[in-house]
Amino acid sequence: MKGESRKQAVDDSKNTLIVAEVNSKDVGRKIARVDPKVAEELGLETGDAIEVSSGNLKTAVLNWPAHSQDKGKGLIRIDGYTRNRLEVGINDRVTIKKVEVKEAKKINFAPKEPLMISGGEEYLATLLNGHLVTKGDVFPIVIMGQRIDLEVVSTVPAGAVVVSGSTEVTISEQVSTSKAGIPAVTYEDIGGLGDEVAKVREMIDLPLRHPEIFKRLGVEAPKGVLLHGPPGTGKTLLAKAIANETNANFYSISGPEIMSKFYGESEARLREIFQQAEQKAPSIIFLDELDSIAPKREEVSGEVERRIVAQLLSLMDGLSSRGKVVVIGATNRINAIDPALRRTGRFDREIELGVPDRDGRAEILQIHTRGMPLTKDVDLERLADVTHGFVGSDLQALAKEAAMRALRRVLPEIDLNAESIPSKILNKIEVTMSDFMDVLKDMEPSAMREVFIEVPNVKWDDV
Repeated sequence: MKGESRKQAVDDSKNTLIVAEVNSKDVGRKIARVDPKVAEELGLETGDAIEVSSGNLKTAVLNWPAHSQDKGKGLIRIDGYTRNRLEVGINDRVTIKKVEVKEAKKINFAPKEPLMISGGEEYLATLLNGHLVTKGDVFPIVIMGQRIDLEVVSTVPAGAVVVSGSTEVTISEQVSTSKAGIPAVTYEDIGGLGDEVAKVREMIDLPLRHPEIFKRLGVEAPKGVLLHGPPGTGKTLLAKAIANETNANFYSISGPEIMSKFYGESEARLREIFQQAEQKAPSIIFLDELDSIAPKREEVSGEVERRIVAQLLSLMDGLSSRGKVVVIGATNRINAIDPALRRTGRFDREIELGVPDRDGRAEILQIHTRGMPLTKDVDLERLADVTHGFVGSDLQALAKEAAMRALRRVLPEIDLNAESIPSKILNKIEVTMSDFMDVLKDMEPSAMREVFIEVPNVKWDDV
């Protein structure tokens, strides 16, 4: 009997894996990349269905080849939709087992928000052909440049099923009211910042989840991280992703919003937000445009700015929820911030989010074209080559404008007075490489605007 229980414990340890994020191209595909060593021990082949569970929550995904560097690490890489479905975060543990799946006869979806299309079932069935589906799953689809999340309400037969060409797909007119998770921003939504994300997670993720580690070491958990870099590089996006992935409460303070001409009101707002964050810990306080909240005191003439800087210093020094409240500051002008804020014990680490390189641009383009109906001639690698100086927000604008150009081609066929758009028109909307190249002709990269050189119209006759 003892031998059997020991064997059971060994088997359970094999099936328990640590959650890690996926590459951006895997988001929404319902796949998992399992540690190759574990997959071999469990007899998992590529394309096998596996049930992933955490407590009473479970879903099914398809096993996909893992990265060779993950071998022996006990990792399972799943996207933000699957993590939300299981209510787990990065570095949490889940259990897996191989399951048999049946072909879906019928699947009923419900939108998470009102849907403005008709006859979208055929379009959805084409998109999800070959996908694994279980009740409660949420799938993101992009229609006319807008992301729509659809929840699986029921399947016939019940359990894990795979979508085929003969599957009947229906979309309910009623909006889903369940709390099935739609990840606001996940780590997979951030491109070109792999090293920076790793540094921020080390500083913030660990203290929020396991403050006892720092207590054991006898040191204080980090209180703050200062993100700096050009506009549009992803400072705000990164802060939101961290709050979402750690299940922390998120409090955002924008510089201009906090300023008030009435005596003491700005400081009172700051105190109120810090107090709420401590009461509802774990929390992240995000100070956007920090240079406008806390400029160098010797360079400002107004008394309000000086009082706000003093109040912010006092609040950061007085944080009592060690590790459970973290302050993230963001600025485009780091040298304009009061130096007292930049010392250790306040903002413990300064991380620069710079202009993405060629590989970073390719990753960002992959994220912003995710789910977009691209023609076969679209070459994201080529686009990454020709977008030197573009930051994340520029590339997002490029993808959106290319989608709008594709929409304009079918606009004459759309009845603007109709309540919904037929699926046959939706199927005609495709974004081509020429759409992207045409947009590029009119775009100027953010990182190059400050180094614009004007050639003077001076001739030798003018000398």
